Amino acid sequence: MRQLTVFNQVTLDGYFAGPNGDISWAHQNSKDAEWNAFTADNAKGGGELVFGRITYEMMASYWPTPAAAKDDPVVAAQMNKLPKVVFSRTLDKASWSNTKLVKGDVAAEISRMKKEPGKDMVIFGSGTIVSQLAQAGLIDEYQIVVVPVVLGKGRTMFEGVKETLTLKPTKTRTFGNGNVLMSYQPKA
Repeated sequence: MRQLTVFNQVTLDGYFAGPNGDISWAHQNSKDAEWNAFTADNAKGGGELVFGRITYEMMASYWPTPAAAKDDPVVAAQMNKLPKVVFSRTLDKASWSNTKLVKGDVAAEISRMKKEPGKDMVIFGSGTIVSQLAQAGLIDEYQIVVVPVVLGKGRTMFEGVKETLTLKPTKTRTFGNGNVLMSYQPKA
């Protein structure tokens, strides 16, 4: 069965997006060779990318551009090459390369996709999707990068979760730029 992983960056006070969806804070520590090597290696891992509409539109507006190819060629090449799924009730089409648009029930579709053969899936951003899939018990691993910045307000990726999610830590890694990767799996 395919695995579904969430990979998100959050602030020290727990927000994955600031007011008005701002995520510029997530890139303030990008001038770190160890961090850049980690993100490039993650991109090379492959798999299928899963997005909600807002994250999809943000990613699709950047990764296919010449600026992305210049600034981060390894990640840009992978982001454009990998298969992608965007969940949206409002989009009419998904024009970014290798993207499938799904308008139906997120949990039912992910449950079906997990049973198909293929590489594992990764969700970036997409807090509404994370919240729904976490409640449905469909997320196999949470990879959370805590960025050492405090916003004071914003959105958490678990908004709307109604039941306690109990997780067990599986690994941590601290980077020279202050970012800390924390990985968790649901407790059985």
